[in-house]
Amino acid sequence: MRIDPSQHSWMCAPETKAVLAALVEARFVGGAVRNAILGVGVADIDIAVAMPPAEAVTRLSAAGIRTIPTGIEHGTITAVIGHHAFEVTSLRRDIDTDGRRATVAFTDDWAEDAARRDFTINALYATADGEIFDYDTGVEDLIAGRVRFMGDPATRIAEDTLRILRLFRFHAWYGKGEIDEPALRAAAAAKDKIATLSAERVAKEMLRLLEAMRPAPVLRMMAATGILSLVLPGELDMARLERLCEQDGENRYAPDAILRLAAVLKSGDGESVAERWKLSNAARARLVAALADGERIASHLKAPDVRRLLYAQGPDTFRDRVRLAWAVAPKSQPALAWRMLLAMADSWDRPRFPLTGRDVMAAGVPEGADVGKVLAQLEAEWAGSDFTLDEAALRQRLALLADGKD
Repeated sequence: MRIDPSQHSWMCAPETKAVLAALVEARFVGGAVRNAILGVGVADIDIAVAMPPAEAVTRLSAAGIRTIPTGIEHGTITAVIGHHAFEVTSLRRDIDTDGRRATVAFTDDWAEDAARRDFTINALYATADGEIFDYDTGVEDLIAGRVRFMGDPATRIAEDTLRILRLFRFHAWYGKGEIDEPALRAAAAAKDKIATLSAERVAKEMLRLLEAMRPAPVLRMMAATGILSLVLPGELDMARLERLCEQDGENRYAPDAILRLAAVLKSGDGESVAERWKLSNAARARLVAALADGERIASHLKAPDVRRLLYAQGPDTFRDRVRLAWAVAPKSQPALAWRMLLAMADSWDRPRFPLTGRDVMAAGVPEGADVGKVLAQLEAEWAGSDFTLDEAALRQRLALLADGKD
């Protein structure tokens, strides 16, 4: 089997050709080859070389290509040309591993390098002209939708515990039907070791899993083995997640991992999961806001109410809460009404409230908590008027509040 380079712009790019020409003994490996066979997009280009990393650095440098020693102790460097980065890894075999980190030795044996990789569909190599090298059943498994470990599943998992989660993530993206039984048994048997994984590694795998077209069936498989509760505890709403994913497909919305995480969680659980997974501050804030208690969003909201909610929540949170509400709404409700709410959020410009705390104090309200209370009441009245109260009217209301006449 061959890949036609003319059908894949990343193979023909001048930057790619320059890196391969400098390295000479090099092949594409892993995800780029896998996705090219499937005819889907390639984001990252990984290259394997039959030479030690020091030699790869020397050859690239001689060709004027900048290198970064991103993981040189494990044989990995990054070659950079302009805005293009290529991960270049020397062929290797694992000498020792503790389930997280491996001690490696470099080799020039392609089959030996393939044997230590995780799945057959990732142990695929291709030359610059598209010739594929498959040292197991990678191509066959890829076409059949089977995610199988290279060699003995228990051995592969013992080498790196993260492969338990990668099994489910790759099945969500590339698998068909049930998960490979030997792989599933090995994963279930080693599940207690998941506790040794860092929160960041767990989060990365789980968020990628959630971006798959249909993640819910795989999450159910994880739940059946007792693995899911170790990484995502609590009561989960699989039905809402499934409906949200269906709507993504029906409306051609890009998969959104944080929104899908919100869909599967119960109200109020965002903070605990964000802490457990060590999510970024931005992701944490978004997740918590999407799941916070608040005014119910319905498809029949009138325009003034939509604008009021947009002002209170912000367009990003409003969009998330619309999607979550839509995912639990009866299917009989017209999709157009929900799309219109999203369109209003996209086109909304936040109005500026004309008064400040200084205005409140100037009207006679003593500095302190009462200033905030008066300002909040005026802002709520302004939003409740659909933002039609002008500054003069608001100052009149302020005067009454400051005098205690309202």
